[in-house]
Amino acid sequence: MALSYEFLIARAEQAAQEAACSLLDNARDRALRSEKAWRTMADQVLAVTRNRELAQQDRLVVDQLRVAPE
Repeated sequence: MALSYEFLIARAEQAAQEAACSLLDNARDRALRSEKAWRTMADQVLAVTRNRELAQQDRLVVDQLRVAPE
């Protein structure tokens, strides 16, 4: 199952909230690490999406050049 950007950001926000409410240092640190991990995954999802869109645009250009009259 592919994780959506929205899902990942929601989990990051949840972890940030947990960190803000934590009284114990180790619990806060764990939540902050979790937030960082969720945000990293969200950034990766965005990068993959952008790369797919660019590749699709490149394929369309190549296809248009193939059918263009010379």
